Amino acid sequence: MPTPRKVEMLAEIKDRMERASIAISADYRGLSVAQLTDLRRALRPANVEVKVVKNTLAVMAASQAGRPEMSELVQGPTAVAFGFGDPIAPVKALAEHLRARRMQLTILGGWLEGKILNRAEVESLATLPSKEQLIADVVGKLQSPLYNFAGLLQASIRNFAGLVEARALQLEETAA
Repeated sequence: MPTPRKVEMLAEIKDRMERASIAISADYRGLSVAQLTDLRRALRPANVEVKVVKNTLAVMAASQAGRPEMSELVQGPTAVAFGFGDPIAPVKALAEHLRARRMQLTILGGWLEGKILNRAEVESLATLPSKEQLIADVVGKLQSPLYNFAGLLQASIRNFAGLVEARALQLEETAA
């Protein structure tokens, strides 16, 4: 019979798995409690929750959440960073924190939109531009031809007006 505490932990992990847009698993061995707390604090602004999970509970929660592939993330002592919202921001925040603090946290893999990612794929996500940056780039590339076209139209009208004015001056001079 499961204890009430384990039932509560299972529900908590299941809830996070259902809401997560990305999950990153890491081997937390070698980190002190203070370092783990510091990591949690640093990732909180990026809408990330770090949870040390029991493997059996995580496997059960993944199947109950309808995301059985997430059970592949837990191997040995595992801490899972659940990201909500933009899937790139948690990876960037984690990579930046690990680099800034020179922490030796081994990333085991990740889960993104139903696909299991290996360590290299998770690390490559950290090099992608943010969602806002990508949107700005697309909008900029869409606006650029429009601005060029508008500039060409204005130049044509300006040149035509200049020709009409020059011709008018030429006719006035010949008439005088």
